Amino acid sequence: MKKILLLSDTHSYIDDAILKHVKQADEVWHAGDIGDLKVTDQIKKLKPLKAVYGNIDDAKARTEFPLHNRFMCEDVDVWITHIGGYPPKYNNRVREALSLNPPDIFITGHSHILKVMPDKKLDLLHMNPGAAGKHGFHKVRTMLRFKIDGKKIKDLEVIEFQSHP
Repeated sequence: MKKILLLSDTHSYIDDAILKHVKQADEVWHAGDIGDLKVTDQIKKLKPLKAVYGNIDDAKARTEFPLHNRFMCEDVDVWITHIGGYPPKYNNRVREALSLNPPDIFITGHSHILKVMPDKKLDLLHMNPGAAGKHGFHKVRTMLRFKIDGKKIKDLEVIEFQSHP
């Protein structure tokens, strides 16, 4: 069983509150718009990290992280990309590949809107953790925490922080 912390859209922001949750996870997944690589460097010092770059990320981030990251976690097929849309309105860049070979979990960022929803047609779970950083229109910063146990995705929790004082 693995405890996963999923975050996105940090936009160069990381603090002790985020790092506290990083320490409690077995792995951290970042769905892009990292901003300054000091964010991912701090996470990597504590836990294994799987990440993608987002539309605001510079050439250094794009060298270190891919646009798409597809991997297995236990028996769960995971695909992370920054801009991917959501069921059934997937982005043109991923729509065909998703329908030809859907993962078990499809993770996106970009919208700053927390959303977890099943896609019954493609038999996958779509997750967007919202935004963990302070840059953007969102009022509450969010992340997701869950466990992967074999083929099961369970114990999903939303972590919330106030965005602006």
